This record gives sequence, structure tokens and C-alpha cells, in this order.
Amino acid sequence: MDIKILYEDDYLVAIGKPSGITVNRSDTTGDQQTIQDWAERHLQISNLKSQISNKFQNLNIKNKEKLGFGAWDLEFTSRAGIVHRLDKETSGILLIAKTPEVFVDLQRQFKERKIEKKYIALVHGKVTPLEGEISVPVGRLPFNRKRFGVVAGGREASTQYKVLNIKYLEKETLSLLELKPKTGRTHQIRVHLKYFNHPVFSDFLYAGRKTARNDRKVLPRLFLHAAGISFIHPIENKIIKLESPLPKELESFISKLN
Repeated sequence: MDIKILYEDDYLVAIGKPSGITVNRSDTTGDQQTIQDWAERHLQISNLKSQISNKFQNLNIKNKEKLGFGAWDLEFTSRAGIVHRLDKETSGILLIAKTPEVFVDLQRQFKERKIEKKYIALVHGKVTPLEGEISVPVGRLPFNRKRFGVVAGGREASTQYKVLNIKYLEKETLSLLELKPKTGRTHQIRVHLKYFNHPVFSDFLYAGRKTARNDRKVLPRLFLHAAGISFIHPIENKIIKLESPLPKELESFISKLN
């Protein structure tokens, strides 16, 4: 598995996840290699449990009980330090902690919405206005448990967007967007853009089968990329800003558009 390391120190590593690779192992992944498998090898996670120091006890973290601190060891090792998730078809930056204290603190920052994330997406249609915010609740669809949507009783969700460029594929208008989710709901960006009537290009779950089939004839992956992240380093207490350029297949596709 060819994984690009974007940043690494003694406490954490940020990787560029390729599209098509699942982040966490599950009953459905079978023999398929996951990012979790890579992390366990890279971090030698099986040896970490015996090496964990007690210094996390002195770390100034609020609401330890709410964060599940009683099971911090199991949580860290069972997830191989992977702090958050990206959809299988989404590429881009993924944070992996090397120690339990860093794992818990980064999770706290996500929970308290202190981590800023930036995505790049190509969507159908001409998006107007050029900047805005989509704020509608997102929840799992009762008739299809694999999909999410804007539903009554869903969880609060907010996504800021900005149009970067307008492109054309033959007679079809497409918009290249920068997106900054203020919350972290599953499939949030994809659901919000579908609700906005501008689904992500090549999105089989939310663009509709006919549209997605046509899209995949020219781009066989979802055009959604986690391009940037900003967070406070849990140990060094400094702001870390990371960027991940568009993968070659997305850059190549964009270059062919008018």
C-alpha cells in the first residue's frame, strides 16, 4: 500500500489517504487492506500498549469522563491511533496519533470544533451565490441505512462553501468548490451538496445512478478531496496547518475540462 506521509513527528502522523481505501477494518472489509492495517505496521501498534507512559494523567484535558478516558488504552489501540475518518472514495489528509494522550486531545479538538478542515469538490451545475453556508440537519435514512440525508430529527450540520471556478464538460456546467464543514457528520458534505441540488461528481450514493454512471465513464472515483487541516499540536501547543494537493487523477480530469 503506497501511502504518502504529509507530516510526522514523535507524536502524530498525517497521511494522504488515496481514494478507494477503507480507513477502518470491519466485518465487510475481509482481506482488503485498510489504513488501519497500514497504521498498525507503521506505528508498531502491538508494541505501544506496553510502552504507554503515565504522563497523559497530567495532561490538561477537559471532561475526561465524557471522552471515555476510562477506556483510553483500548480505544487508542483498537483504532490504531486513527483520530477521524474519511469515506472510502474520499482522498486527502487523515490524522493518526502515536500516543494515547495525543489521540484523546485531537479527538477533543474535533469534538469542540477547534479543528478546521478544507475540502475540494467538483459538483454538477453552476453554484450560486458564489459563497454561502448550508445549514440543515443530517441523519441516517430510515429506508436505507447505508445512506444519510436531510431528515427531521437529524443532527445539526453546517458547511461553508466558496466557488473556485466554473468548468464545462461538453455542454454540462460544473463548479469547483472549496468547502469547510463546521460539523463532522457522516457523509455531511455529500448530503448537503445533494440537498443543494449540486451533487458531487461521480457520487454513486447521492448523485443518482444514471448521473453517476455517466460521470464514471470519464472519472471512475468521487471528486471529493480533503485538502487542508489546521489544529493545535497537543504536546507542542502550536498551530499546525497542513495541505494536500489534488491527486493526479483529479488534476488530470480538471485540466481536460473547458
